[in-house]
Amino acid sequence: MDRQESLDLLKKYIDNENLINHCEMVAQAMEAYARHLDKSEEEIEKWWQAGLLHDIDWEKYPDEHPNKAVDEILPEHGYADDVIMAVKAHAPERTGKQPETEIERYLFASDELSGFMNAVSLMRPNKFDDMKVKSVTKKLKDSKFAANVPREDIKKGADLIGVELNDHIQFLINVFGA
Repeated sequence: MDRQESLDLLKKYIDNENLINHCEMVAQAMEAYARHLDKSEEEIEKWWQAGLLHDIDWEKYPDEHPNKAVDEILPEHGYADDVIMAVKAHAPERTGKQPETEIERYLFASDELSGFMNAVSLMRPNKFDDMKVKSVTKKLKDSKFAANVPREDIKKGADLIGVELNDHIQFLINVFGA
């Protein structure tokens, strides 16, 4: 599947523009990390696909997420096993699959933080432009801000990819502010 086909598939299952935006942001983060890690073009595409499609079943099948995607939707459309396993591992509490491989760990690390950072950007006049790490970390300490985002998953994600949380945040500010 090329990028347009993947986007079309995403939009077949998701109507909510905010959720589409989230999926596109996670795809952007995953692509940037894959390039940063000097992955091949084929691997970069897989990382992008995993980011884009990780929540494909969230809107129509919230109780089955991400199992509907990994058991039916993605295999039916011929996505690679490592893409499917990354989607499975991004929600270990629902699937029992912990993020182990590099693509799995980076998807887990990029998912919740991307969503959180988007929420921070919506409170700022310049969105991601001139955003500082301190702005994000300050909001992370405010349990009422984006209360549905599990802070422990954000910290765990940084640990899984072996970077300081502040460095992970700065990397994503650079990606989303570009």
